[in-house]
Amino acid sequence: MTDSELIVDLRGRPIGTLDDFWDAVMEPCGLPDWFGRNLDAWSDTIVTRGISEVIDKHHVLIVHVDQRGLFAGGKREAEVLAGIFDGDQNRLIVHSPA
Repeated sequence: MTDSELIVDLRGRPIGTLDDFWDAVMEPCGLPDWFGRNLDAWSDTIVTRGISEVIDKHHVLIVHVDQRGLFAGGKREAEVLAGIFDGDQNRLIVHSPA
């Protein structure tokens, strides 16, 4: 692991569901084909580490998303997903519409 940040900028990308989120993070996060595409698998990937060599090479993961679709507010799946990010080593930044 290095002291660098992995920044995944998904702004401008339509993310209406968790499946859309998994599709969006697969390549930039280097997730393997066997990645479980669920919240437990994501927690294992960003908290426990050891699943993605790309994420593991960085000290900090920052994911930027727009405040629309899945992240428009009040969606349980988005709240649970956001709760997996610890705000320190793993950050989800939801950007308000301009």
